[in-house]
This record gives sequence, structure tokens and C-alpha cells, in this order.
Amino acid sequence: MEEIIRRLKKFVKEREWEKYHTPKNLAMSISIEAAELMEHFQWNEESFPDLRKNNEKRKEVEEELADVMIYCLLFFHYLGSDVEAAIMNKIQQNEKKYPYLGKKQNIYKKEGNSNMS
Repeated sequence: MEEIIRRLKKFVKEREWEKYHTPKNLAMSISIEAAELMEHFQWNEESFPDLRKNNEKRKEVEEELADVMIYCLLFFHYLGSDVEAAIMNKIQQNEKKYPYLGKKQNIYKKEGNSNMS
């Protein structure tokens, strides 16, 4: 992770893009790139096995996911936050919010919310 962030910082600095990396602009960029990812699945019901078989589509999806991740990592960097610590903290919160209740359970314990975030 450190190498990725180092390379991103270098890339941005060389192009003098820091001035454009405001919280609003990065948040909007994350959303825009996520929308581009969603476009790949609009009007279809592709599964992960389908995606793995289609190398061209898989590569396109990987590129959109990478764009989302790049903006997220830059956002964490500018916040001065530890990405891994923040993610581990969120996982712990989700484990408390949606406790595991056994192998036969197919729904989350918290009623009315099937979202893990």
C-alpha cells in the first residue's frame, strides 16, 4: 500500500495537481468513477464467473475499480489518515452491527438494512 501511495503522490506532484484535489473534487471524482463502473452492468445481470471469462470486460472493470481506488487513496492521504486502520475499524464496526448468527442465517440481523456500510 505504501508503494502505491508513494507513486500516486509523485504522479500528482509532478503534474502540480494538488491544487485541484479538494475534498469536494475528490469526492465527486470517486462518485463519477463509480458511475463509470456501474455503466458496465447497466441492463445486464453478469456474474463474477461471467466477468472472469471475458478478459476484455474484466480489464475494463479493473480499470474503473482502479480509478475509484486511486481517488479514495488520495482522499485518505490528504486527510492524513491510515487507510488500513480506517478499513479495519470499519470492518470491526460492521461485525458488531451485523453479528454472525450461524451458518444457516441468510439475512443480516439488523432488520430493514441489508447494506454492510
